[in-house]
Amino acid sequence: MITLTQLEYIVAVDTYRHFGRAAENCFITQPTLSMQIKKLEEDLEIIIFDRSRHPLVPTDVGQRIIDQARIVLKQSEEINNIVKDHKNQVSGLIRIGIIPTMAPYLLPVFIGNYKRKFPNIFIKVVEENTGNIVKLLQKDLIDVGILATPLNENKISEKPIFYEEMLIYANPSHPLHKLKEITVKDIATPEIWLLSDGHCFRDQVINLCSLAGSTEEGLPFQFEAGSLETLMNIVDREGGLTLIPELAKMGMSDRRLANVKSFTNIKPLREVSLVFSRHFAKYKLINLLWREIKDAIPPELQDEKRGTVIELR
Repeated sequence: MITLTQLEYIVAVDTYRHFGRAAENCFITQPTLSMQIKKLEEDLEIIIFDRSRHPLVPTDVGQRIIDQARIVLKQSEEINNIVKDHKNQVSGLIRIGIIPTMAPYLLPVFIGNYKRKFPNIFIKVVEENTGNIVKLLQKDLIDVGILATPLNENKISEKPIFYEEMLIYANPSHPLHKLKEITVKDIATPEIWLLSDGHCFRDQVINLCSLAGSTEEGLPFQFEAGSLETLMNIVDREGGLTLIPELAKMGMSDRRLANVKSFTNIKPLREVSLVFSRHFAKYKLINLLWREIKDAIPPELQDEKRGTVIELR
């Protein structure tokens, strides 16, 4: 008879692709984990993991079983959630992934109130780029991501929260700083600083102004930035311009606010959503999180019709 514990073990091995690390994360010894998986394979008369490969990988039938095991485990968790809902209990663990271009601006706005309102919810937050957040969701290593959408990913659901404007941040000495009318063509220049590959905001900037090829010729040095704060600091010192999301204006000094400009021919927006597996079991926790963020964001940022959403890809 298949047990939920055995399903947890094969999912853990698939996640970490190593018996030792899987056992450690399941808080058991490796021999115990190996014995339970071996027993499951014998009962089913199939091989779930190809142990001749390093790192080990599931067999074809093993992968199908693991995929179904993830669904079964999420559905079994939903039973506990139904009971908690019936008892009006708000508790549990929620693991949140958030992209670096959003974390420093959005987290401080809502996370403290969320924890104070629901003290029995244990919150774990990791900062990762979009690609890694999707992988973590697929492996059930996080419960929900906060990032730019639409992703158009299979098995991933999206729950839009707000729409922030993409703004220009320019050095006072840059010609664009003095323009009364700024179009998208004005920022398609070698003097624009961009985030490094892997950041969805970089992709949206490139999609917005259709930048082609390298833009390094007009910059004083080659640099792949990992944060918007770093880019703004470089613009302040070295000149040029970059693009920032609207939330980056919150708490900004008057000196810096004077360097923020809007496009006059378009209002480009980035859609920000909660994303989660379609088999996600913690619906109450995610809805509470969604509502807490909505309540913390100015109403005008929640209007999709105020501009044009820029695609990620």
